[in-house]
Amino acid sequence: MRIFNKDGSEAMNCGNGLRCVAKFAFEHGYVKAEDFKIEAKSGVVDATIHTDEQGETVDSVSIDMGPPILEREQIPMTTEHGSSTDEVVAEPFEVDEEKLVATAVSMGNPHVIFYEDSIKDAPVSTLGPKVTSDPRFPEGVNVEFVEVVNSHEIIFRVWERGSGITQACGTGACAAVVSSVLNGFVKKGEEVTVHLDGGDLWISWLHNHHVLMRGPAETVVKVFSFPNSLN
Repeated sequence: MRIFNKDGSEAMNCGNGLRCVAKFAFEHGYVKAEDFKIEAKSGVVDATIHTDEQGETVDSVSIDMGPPILEREQIPMTTEHGSSTDEVVAEPFEVDEEKLVATAVSMGNPHVIFYEDSIKDAPVSTLGPKVTSDPRFPEGVNVEFVEVVNSHEIIFRVWERGSGITQACGTGACAAVVSSVLNGFVKKGEEVTVHLDGGDLWISWLHNHHVLMRGPAETVVKVFSFPNSLN
């Protein structure tokens, strides 16, 4: 799988894209098994499709996103605080004299997570474009704002690197759950419902350190091939 952002840059990974590719590949007969692998730019992941009773239409897809990357230099993020091998958890982060608290995670692509008391007040459109191009992230970063509802439920908004505000971000939802475990808001090994503008995802940071993402995939447009005479 290769995927490109709104600005034409190529993404390292895309959780929502992986689910869509898995659905397309199975329903169009490119794969026959319900479990198969997908290679993205950041590496290979395991996909499992879940079908309707007839076994023909994919209702949802589970993706083993692998382990998160937590070391600062591998995210990558510069060493303004701590060492290059430290985890970036609840770290002071100032932007335009506004003092924030940041947690950074890579899911094959970099993410920084900020927590809000109310997601309605999240400065997605104002701080998102400033943080995504902040020099502390030499490769840019996806910017997530999260409201913790309870120990099994969070609300999520995102400014994506190269695309701006989007309805959903699968890798970002995974990063947000990992961040929420690191900050003590949710528990490792337990499934967390992530509410995004585009719908819900169910994320678990498993005890084997892998992150499992489960969510829907739906066909919204069908493109047909026409005979050359009709082109």
